[in-house]
Amino acid sequence: MPAFLTEHILSILVLAPLLLSLPLFLIPDSMESIQKIYGLVVSLLTFVLSLLVYASFNGGTADYQFVEKHAWLESIGVSYFMGIDGISLYLVLLTTFLVPIILLSAWHAVEKSVRRYIFFMLFLESTILGAFLSLDIFLFYVFWEAMLIPMFFLIGIWGGKERIYAAQKFLIYTFTGSVPMLIAIIYLVFQHKAQFGVYSAALPDLLKLSLPGGGAHSVQGMIFMAFALAFAIKVPLFPLHTWLPDAHVQAPTGGSVILAGVMLKLGGYGLMRFAMPLSASVLPSFAPALMTISAIAIVYGACLAIAQNDIKKLVAYSSVSHMGYVILGLFAMNQIAVSGSLYQMLNHGVSTGALFLLVGVLYERKHTRDIAAYSGLAKTIPLFSIFMIIITFSSIALPSTNGFIGEFLILQGAFLANPYMTAVAGTGVILGAVYMLWLCQRILFGKPDAKKSEGLTDINLREFVYLAPFVILVFFMGLYPKFFFDKADASIKHFTEQLSAPAPAANKPVSAAVTPPPVRTDYDNNH
Repeated sequence: MPAFLTEHILSILVLAPLLLSLPLFLIPDSMESIQKIYGLVVSLLTFVLSLLVYASFNGGTADYQFVEKHAWLESIGVSYFMGIDGISLYLVLLTTFLVPIILLSAWHAVEKSVRRYIFFMLFLESTILGAFLSLDIFLFYVFWEAMLIPMFFLIGIWGGKERIYAAQKFLIYTFTGSVPMLIAIIYLVFQHKAQFGVYSAALPDLLKLSLPGGGAHSVQGMIFMAFALAFAIKVPLFPLHTWLPDAHVQAPTGGSVILAGVMLKLGGYGLMRFAMPLSASVLPSFAPALMTISAIAIVYGACLAIAQNDIKKLVAYSSVSHMGYVILGLFAMNQIAVSGSLYQMLNHGVSTGALFLLVGVLYERKHTRDIAAYSGLAKTIPLFSIFMIIITFSSIALPSTNGFIGEFLILQGAFLANPYMTAVAGTGVILGAVYMLWLCQRILFGKPDAKKSEGLTDINLREFVYLAPFVILVFFMGLYPKFFFDKADASIKHFTEQLSAPAPAANKPVSAAVTPPPVRTDYDNNH
């Protein structure tokens, strides 16, 4: 890559979707097809940029790479500080992979204010990428809050009948949970001033802080709870999940895909990047309770999914169950389980994103998500049914699919930490098969009904193009996980080492990309 692109590629990656979306407002309303093509091209360009980052990424080190750091609010120690490691790498790729698919899926589904829909989707992509790449904790908070704006409008404008209620509930829950996190961030910045004489919000600097531990009521305990609340709401973790079914059911298909595919992952990512390393010494005090809550969430979400008559709501509650596995693995705090948690985040983005797209295909044709409105689809629309069966196998973690790898690693690692809660969580595997296979039985099999089949047509070429990549990933990730772990293992190992030995070397060496492979370790000398 050219030197300029190498040095600034993360900034270009973050800003490109937002800045390149602005010319949409110069395209006349009468040229909606041009608006759609332009938005798709911008999203594909962003995906290509992320692939360039992936291709130049050195998976043999846990150092941050492609680091970019500039002074921003110097008086309070806030900087524009970005970097990427093996943990954030695949979450960035998942984001840039999903957005072009979302825009392609909405080609005919979004009929009003097409230009604004594309703009808000690209705006949301920029904020999500910024959150995944920020190494300044205040900058992360800015992106964390900014992403609420486009998501609020995506639900509120293009959602269902109760879209305003769902959008407001989403905003109130997530914004309220972020307030304690902001207080914790301010406290950490002032603590850095007290201990080192200068303000700093850079994560590597904050990891050097000496904060009193010793339990939930210690300083570290309070810091952890402040961060964990915000991230648990985003996951969402039981019992803070009630905003999610409303948001999913009312959101347009694309909104549900981006919400389930990557926005929920920011909760797990935030725990890995900030909450757990900053409060490592008190994690043993919290881990048993959080593993218990995670096991409850897995079973509770699965039971609620079984009870649903709305396909989209069923998939929404399945997200509560599947994301429970992610938290279970993180708080097992060993490399096996943490590897499974990261992989499960990717798996969930693939399988649940595809499920919401398939629900959207049905809704475009019949304008109903009621399970009872469908029957015998395997004979009526066989290609759709093949996609549905494959994604169902992924969702229930059938061996050779991507879902199996993540859940197996999580349960294996969690068993080493807490065999009793792992046994409870393991029942979620059975329950997951129950609600997904029962759904397939009701809508795909049985005798076709002429009235229920009215208006149904099989997958068209456009839909095949955006659904086929999910099927490829289901089997590729299920059969060859080493491809993904090769570039993530070093960062996962470093993360687990931080938890077992938080002081004094919790600071991760920071690197900046100059030439591929882009690794530099002289951050402290240049700070």
